[in-house]
Amino acid sequence: MPALSPFPPGPVLAGLLAALLALPSPAASAPAAAAQQDDVLAATLSGEYALQAGRLGEAADWYLRAARAADGDPALAERAARIALLANDDDLAGDAIRLWKRHAPDSLAMRSAQATWLLRGGRERAARRELEKLLRDPDPDGWRHALAALGSGTRDPAASAQVLGRLVASGAIPDQLQAWLAFGGLAQRFGEPGLAEGIVAEVVERFPDEPRVALLRASQLREAGDADGARAALAAIERQAEVSPELRLAIAAEYDSLGDPSASARIMALGPQDERSYGLRATLLVKAEDRDALAALYAELRDGAGQPDPAGRLLLGQIAEYLERHDDALEWYRSVPGGPQREVARLRATKALHDLGRAEEAYAELRALQTDADVDERLRRDAYLMEAELRAADDDAEGEREAFARGLAAHPDEGALLYARALMWERRDDIPRAEADLRRVLVAEPENVAALNALGYTLADRTNRYAEALELIDRARVAEPDNAAIVDSYGWVLYRLGRHEEALAELLRAWRLMKDPEIGAHIGEVLWTLGRRDEAREYFQKARELDPDNRSLLRALRKTGAEA
Repeated sequence: MPALSPFPPGPVLAGLLAALLALPSPAASAPAAAAQQDDVLAATLSGEYALQAGRLGEAADWYLRAARAADGDPALAERAARIALLANDDDLAGDAIRLWKRHAPDSLAMRSAQATWLLRGGRERAARRELEKLLRDPDPDGWRHALAALGSGTRDPAASAQVLGRLVASGAIPDQLQAWLAFGGLAQRFGEPGLAEGIVAEVVERFPDEPRVALLRASQLREAGDADGARAALAAIERQAEVSPELRLAIAAEYDSLGDPSASARIMALGPQDERSYGLRATLLVKAEDRDALAALYAELRDGAGQPDPAGRLLLGQIAEYLERHDDALEWYRSVPGGPQREVARLRATKALHDLGRAEEAYAELRALQTDADVDERLRRDAYLMEAELRAADDDAEGEREAFARGLAAHPDEGALLYARALMWERRDDIPRAEADLRRVLVAEPENVAALNALGYTLADRTNRYAEALELIDRARVAEPDNAAIVDSYGWVLYRLGRHEEALAELLRAWRLMKDPEIGAHIGEVLWTLGRRDEAREYFQKARELDPDNRSLLRALRKTGAEA
């Protein structure tokens, strides 16, 4: 769904530029205008420096000062409001939104932010009025802004669900299928099956012949635990997938969500096939560990592989590799004639050689790629990454370390190599070195979200430097506030800071965004700490079903004693 929190695209200082352009002409009052420009510039830069340090409350305050100095510039007021909302500073957010409203009263973004602020302050009646205005706005994007505000407003899903229920009852949802489907999906995310069922019933009545309604019904039944009912709803529309590629993908995705990737692959086999559908089928069958079906797909593709199609031959190599037909895989990879697939094939060929027990040949080919000035620089870099991966598979710790060292000597401060080496150090429990590599990534790329989150999470999980971890994770949250991995990191550092109830709310939000074993393990540990042990065991079990060997899960089980 549309995210409320991300900042508008463009350079970080785009708001500053707009503010400066809006100032009085220096010809009219040169000293006053110059002073005003200096005030805006100083406050904006201070805000940006605070933001880069992860001090969100301070950053919001500086941006609000900049907006005031720029005569209420809406872009700066918006930035202040969004940062304040992310910092959970309701008072500061209110000041910024009021300033924003004075200068951009008709902005859908402002009204959406205002509804979010009202929800967070527990002013549900006022929030509902704002949401109703957005839903009834003639602008076709009005309902999307209402959806964003409702989805990211209160931290209490039950309260948000109650507001949504009243909006449905009042007839405020526009008579558009897409809007009803979106709000139905939101009800499911809130974990309110009764509300979701009511919305589905309303959608069925309004749009009885629309197959996407059956998809919503299937999703609602799945969330309610009725897998058989969900399958029945999907079966009723399967035939339509043959003539609608979009519907085919949606049905396949729903079967995959049901934990049945084999059925998902079967749906993808309906109708005309292309490179994308073949690739998805292969991926799903690998996920299902259905070797027989994958072998049949391999035979189907092989029989039609007379032409030198690079993508098809690469896919055949990848399927053969999974089926452990390493000779075939090597042959297919060698036969990829050109295009970007050729580079991938050259790397995968070294993996096939390694799997055939010809490790020295594999390493020799990787060395040749690493030193070949005629190949793409990215391929040379990836050859070091592949070598490190194969050395790790050989339990050659020194070889893995040395591959990274040579790679970084050839490609100094290359982010992908540093990031991968940091993960190696973390795996070896060498946290200082992992931190050093991640910080090197951030020196070159201060806004690298993956590195910010990885370093913040590592400090929260493996050290007691929680305040520093929070600053790093907050910087990542500014860039991607609805990224489940980042929300999980935020919840985890709150837990480590002893803010258990806040942590649980964030971790549950991360779980709603993505069902992941590490998130499930974190929720279980927090619930256990709060004394809610039956609920904790439920989440530990959910995490175990996703990945019984997950490192975070195993640590949480040992720490809590729940495995006993």
